[in-house]
Amino acid sequence: MDRTLRNVLVAAGVVGLLYIFLISIGMIGASFKLLGKDLATQIFALASNPITGLFIGVFSTSLVQSSSTTTSVVVGLVAGGMPVSTAIPIIMGANIGTSVTNTLVSLGHIGRSLEFKRAFAASTVHDFFNLMAVIILFPLQYYTNFLGKMSGWMANILTAGTDLKFNSPIKAVVKPVVKFVVSTVSSPFDAKGIQALVVLIVAAILLFIALKYITQLLRGVVMQRASGFFERTVFRTPYLAFVMGILLTATVQSSSITTSVVVPLAGAGILTLAQIYPYTLGANIGTTVTAILAALAAPEHFVAAITVALSHLLFNLCGIVSITAFKPVRNIPINLANWMAEQAIIRKWVPLVYILVVFFIIPIVLIYATR
Repeated sequence: MDRTLRNVLVAAGVVGLLYIFLISIGMIGASFKLLGKDLATQIFALASNPITGLFIGVFSTSLVQSSSTTTSVVVGLVAGGMPVSTAIPIIMGANIGTSVTNTLVSLGHIGRSLEFKRAFAASTVHDFFNLMAVIILFPLQYYTNFLGKMSGWMANILTAGTDLKFNSPIKAVVKPVVKFVVSTVSSPFDAKGIQALVVLIVAAILLFIALKYITQLLRGVVMQRASGFFERTVFRTPYLAFVMGILLTATVQSSSITTSVVVPLAGAGILTLAQIYPYTLGANIGTTVTAILAALAAPEHFVAAITVALSHLLFNLCGIVSITAFKPVRNIPINLANWMAEQAIIRKWVPLVYILVVFFIIPIVLIYATR
């Protein structure tokens, strides 16, 4: 198969999977509406405490290893009626949970101490940056809702202050199929709760399949030739690394992929931690494109959905500014990553305990304690 035909088939596959992705987002909103107001209120109550919502975001994203999936689901829930103020802490938690993939990738180097030290530091610098961003910005969000206000203001400007119904080709091709699929999968059941659960399960399966295979297809095209390209071009300057982190992550729809792919390069000594750091910050920006696409699949609640998507973007931008503006603060994630890597090569159980405690045990305990 020649390269041109292969690229055409990949492009067609990506378009088809993107269509399935948009359908799944519409189904999530539809399933939420089927629940009815009483049950919906109970679900909102679980995450209405911002601290609980934060750790729901951490835990759920750690499980699916994709902030794109979590944020897309949240946008779908907002389309179904979830308040924006409830959704934002979940989005913030998703930023922490998504970095678990990098750390898991680094464990593949655990048998070679020096290589593992470099790889583990390269993976955890993303963790520590996202943790710091939440530590700095979550209290401010908790007391002022500044992300909700800023993103709401931007959404109103984009929609001219009206409750816009986004009449686009996306709506025309997605909405009828969503209605058909929802009616088809829910019609065998009488109870609305069961109908909603079935629709939600089918939507989750479609969402997972779409994001998984979009990532694989694009990784096959973009990432297979990436090693030399990264070394020669992407990491030539910190600013270029940052921009390429944005562009590549927006392309493959997964910060987990674009940040994980550089971990082996760090382990091999090809890239330094200082080179990887700005690239991971760009990846944080690039991953917000998925939520914006998801908002386009929620035309009836476009203002609310785009507000959540913009809050994700603003959170990452504010995190970058607040941490990188001052050099002593800017270097904290690098220093913590190096320290953690030193501990990991001395005590090989540290990485596993770190993953279990930070991404699973603490979130589960705090979800239970704060609900």
